[in-house]
Amino acid sequence: MANPDNNQAPHTTVNKTSGTGSGIIIGILAVLVIGFGFFFFSGGDPLDNSSDVNVTVEGAGDAVQGAAEAVEGAAETATGN
Repeated sequence: MANPDNNQAPHTTVNKTSGTGSGIIIGILAVLVIGFGFFFFSGGDPLDNSSDVNVTVEGAGDAVQGAAEAVEGAAETATGN
């Protein structure tokens, strides 16, 4: 019987992947676009507080006073003082 010589090196495949650099660049661009969009849609000054809303309810003084007294009484009852 013939005895063949199998002295070949095993075949190996090396897969190199790249793209982490492009992922970082895309992430930076996304953050910049979101930042510019926030700046644009906020009217140019995102820290401007001129859109604050003040609400005044007239005639609520008695109700607030009564609520404050009720809370104070409940606190005294709960603590035993």
